[in-house]
Amino acid sequence: MGFLQDYCTFSSVTEDLLASCESFDCGHGDLNDFFKNDVLNFSNELLGKTYCFRLDANPKVLVCAFTVANDSIKVNFLPNNRKKKVNEGIPREKQFRSYPAVLIGRLGVNIQYQSLGIGAELMDFLKSWFIDEDNKTGCRFLVVDSYNENGPMNYYKKNHFLPLFSTEAQEREYTGISEKQVLRTRLMYFDLIVLKS
Repeated sequence: MGFLQDYCTFSSVTEDLLASCESFDCGHGDLNDFFKNDVLNFSNELLGKTYCFRLDANPKVLVCAFTVANDSIKVNFLPNNRKKKVNEGIPREKQFRSYPAVLIGRLGVNIQYQSLGIGAELMDFLKSWFIDEDNKTGCRFLVVDSYNENGPMNYYKKNHFLPLFSTEAQEREYTGISEKQVLRTRLMYFDLIVLKS
């Protein structure tokens, strides 16, 4: 089936799990710092829930990890062209001012397992997880505040995420980020309905 399904175990990230695992390194300093120092506080404050896949042959190895939280896409706060883009797959009688979404807050693949297709496999897992009939909540979109760097942006584009704003200038304008500030992240989304069709 796939590496994660065949050779790994899916788990919630807990204090005991972190204590029993080797340090997680995905090659990105900010993400490494989050998974090392902030993940438990984030969970304790109910800001997100973190999960991982551990290697069956050596459960001390975290192959990949991700954090998810509740979110929404508020279409009334989008420029008209982007509002139309988000609404285009939703029947007119069902269109709302905002749509339920899940935020992928953090996502990383262990550097020892990068370039093996595990990132794509992880994203396929996430997408299927939120359209599964046992999902406890309605969720139309996956959203991410991707690092505005080539690697992360290309990863999400390859996994069919679209920028929520058509340009960086438009994103700055609608999110209140001044031109003097660095646009460190870009908002992107994936419409899960394409998987239900």
